[in-house]
Amino acid sequence: MPSITWKCPSNIALVKYWGKKGKQLPANSSVSFTLNQCHTITHLTYEPKQNDGTILLSFSFDGKPMPSFEPKLEQFFNNVEHLFPFLPGYIIEINTINTFPHSSGIASSASGFGALALCICSMEQQLGDTLPENQFFEKASNAARLGSGSASRSVYGPLAVWGKSDSFNESDDEFAIKFSDVHEVFKTYCDTILLVDEGKKEVSSTLGHSLLNLHPFAEIRYAEANKNLGLLKTALQNGDLVLFNEIVEREAMMLHALMMTSNPAFILMKPFTLAIIQRVWEHRKQTGINITITLDAGANVHLLYPHDEKEVVQAFIRSDLSKYCKDRMFINDFVGLGPQRVDI
Repeated sequence: MPSITWKCPSNIALVKYWGKKGKQLPANSSVSFTLNQCHTITHLTYEPKQNDGTILLSFSFDGKPMPSFEPKLEQFFNNVEHLFPFLPGYIIEINTINTFPHSSGIASSASGFGALALCICSMEQQLGDTLPENQFFEKASNAARLGSGSASRSVYGPLAVWGKSDSFNESDDEFAIKFSDVHEVFKTYCDTILLVDEGKKEVSSTLGHSLLNLHPFAEIRYAEANKNLGLLKTALQNGDLVLFNEIVEREAMMLHALMMTSNPAFILMKPFTLAIIQRVWEHRKQTGINITITLDAGANVHLLYPHDEKEVVQAFIRSDLSKYCKDRMFINDFVGLGPQRVDI
């Protein structure tokens, strides 16, 4: 059977996407680092079937059938059928693997739906409908968004912006855009993920987004996010690490403050999450080292720092921060250039 394979990275948001409108559209714009080592590899095969009707698909993870995930995939394929009207005419098999552990504070939905959207776009090309490269990735980003909003950003590197913003003329709510006009220091930035907790989140991101709809601080949050995006753009272009640290940490704290002031309120941080944050702040003040923290919607902590300070930061992690990690585990990654088509 014809087949396609794509490798797509996860990403870590610097200005956070939190809150939706319409059909999986962002209530505020966001920007993220594209990771390099933490990625999903998706292999898609397809063959025509006799009647169009509904899409027939099967899903395997790491070589093992996982029918429990198929309803979520069916919903995704239904959501993207208007973009790819040929899909009901095919039997589709999907096999995917991740290079990072599940529930590790790295967005597997971003890399997973990013890889799948890219495979479907390549399938469309194989069937004869070829797009220019920029439109190919724009369409993949739009499709990935309908599976996971943050997945829209994973199809670009080293950074991506999603959501209409006055700071980026070409930005759009339906797809992300590439952001590469940044200072050299940020093109090799490091991200170490400290694995505080590997358990399933008590409150899903989907529910968390929905709780923002009636949040008393929602409109203020959207305005702050868009203002922070403009400030962060300046920091990223000028190589201003002090401003970068300030905005990124403010965004992380604001995200979790919104969770703690939702109705019902919820807390995704753990005691060791707070211990790491406090220790990083103390260490930065004592040493002047350029290290900052950010968080996704979970307990695990992302440490961001320049590549030329990697040796001292790694020593700090091993000697001090790793004791707060489950089984002293952490994952080292860095900013990457985006997804790759894989020839098998």
